[in-house]
Amino acid sequence: MAAIPDEAKHLFENKDFAHVATLNADGSPQNSAVWIGLDGDLVTFNTAEGRLKTKNVARDGRVAISVVNQENPYENLIIQGKVVELAHDGADDDIDALAKRYLDADSYPFRQDGEVRVIVKIEPEKVNHTNP
Repeated sequence: MAAIPDEAKHLFENKDFAHVATLNADGSPQNSAVWIGLDGDLVTFNTAEGRLKTKNVARDGRVAISVVNQENPYENLIIQGKVVELAHDGADDDIDALAKRYLDADSYPFRQDGEVRVIVKIEPEKVNHTNP
């Protein structure tokens, strides 16, 4: 497992968006903008069951993630890794915490009726942080 450098961890504390690439069943790439987090050494994002990225990572756990500092777009973090867990426990609280960080909202305002949230946990295998 590769480590997220300490000098890049602020990208998981600010309102910087990440782009997560997954693989469709035919091998073509699929890309989504997501709110990003850290759980110890694992990179996380929150999504809902039934979405394409959720189906993709359940079938093939290989992902690539890029995060760009909104205040300094020349700083970026590129991660290649594999999904090691799809967690339902705590997923509702996690999306509310992300909504607080990204929107300053007490709860996630875009929740759909019957939606089942899931935390995608990724073990980084390659990490590249650039901050010229």
